Amino acid sequence: MTANSQTTNSQTAFPKITEDGVAALRQRIGVKIENTVEPWCYEATRDNIRHYAHGIGDDNPLWCDPAYARQTHYGDVIAPPSFLFATSRIISGYVGGLPGVHAMWSGADWTWHKPVRRNTEVRTEAWLKDLVEHDTRFAGKAIQQIYHVNFYDSANGDLLAEADSWCFRTDRDHAREKGTKYTDVRSRPLRTYTRDELDAFNRLYEQEDIRGADTRYWDDVREGEDLPTMAKGPMTVTGFIAYAQGWGGLYIRANKLAWQQQSKHAGLGIENRRGIPDCPERVHWEEEFALKVGAPGAYDYGPERCSWLTHQATNWMGDDGFLRKAKCQVRRHNPEGDLLQIHAQVARKFVEDGRHLVEISQRAENQDGELSAMGSAVVELPRRGA
Repeated sequence: MTANSQTTNSQTAFPKITEDGVAALRQRIGVKIENTVEPWCYEATRDNIRHYAHGIGDDNPLWCDPAYARQTHYGDVIAPPSFLFATSRIISGYVGGLPGVHAMWSGADWTWHKPVRRNTEVRTEAWLKDLVEHDTRFAGKAIQQIYHVNFYDSANGDLLAEADSWCFRTDRDHAREKGTKYTDVRSRPLRTYTRDELDAFNRLYEQEDIRGADTRYWDDVREGEDLPTMAKGPMTVTGFIAYAQGWGGLYIRANKLAWQQQSKHAGLGIENRRGIPDCPERVHWEEEFALKVGAPGAYDYGPERCSWLTHQATNWMGDDGFLRKAKCQVRRHNPEGDLLQIHAQVARKFVEDGRHLVEISQRAENQDGELSAMGSAVVELPRRGA
């Protein structure tokens, strides 16, 4: 008997999705959320920006090096667009209703209006936008819970960005015992890599190009041209923790604050193997618990993967580009050991409202060619001679 099958034979029973629970949740649609947990970051300080960027493996000096950034038209470091995940728990997967039912962050649809400059204090407003029922291979019946969040500059009220994001609420017992999405994955032997395989993967890091001060002009972009493939991985628990350090996580609390959180929210403290209540977010670092919810192992964060897609776009566009839009759909878990490659191509060039824009299509695949995430980005670029 394998370690995995020993775990899956456990008889843990988690709360279910109920019609009454969904009906109660529907009453919240369109109602502004006034009282929620405070964000990980209120302000885009130099350190907060750098910690977030490093958490996704992004060392672009426009975010991380004030001396470099002073030479750009911004005059100082700015935050990578995805930094806003750290300024709202709701955009990052903090969901209400259906207590004890698992929530998996699964996608976002972003629009940015202005850059987030250093020391900007961010204010947000959010509401539940919709609930959509699905029948999934992962967990049978699932509820897609969609939120909308606006992000404002607290100093002047300017709208910096807006986004929809969604989680899938899933039945953990069904996913573990009847879900078929990862049947093939669970039957595979533990994947190990040779030194040559890892060296080949790491060459993508050696070749990673940050466009930076070398302006990319709209005139020079060709529809159909490929962007450099971006590497992310190998997936490790250390890497997942690195993201949590920058992003803050949803339920990562210590000592009294953990106890207070679990006392306030029914279903949040799920016993570990020692009988100690701990947060459901530990699916990202505790293999045993990840298997109990039907995942193929400890896996990466959804907002992290969305941020990897935007990282590829910002590397490519350079300091004079501006990321206007980005969409990301998470299609499967990236468990520990996966190697991810993000492939991208210019889908179209167009002009809209006087802006010269480039749409990029993105596809992230693991080492077996399985689709991990798909997305798109719309980048505004300068024109030659303008």
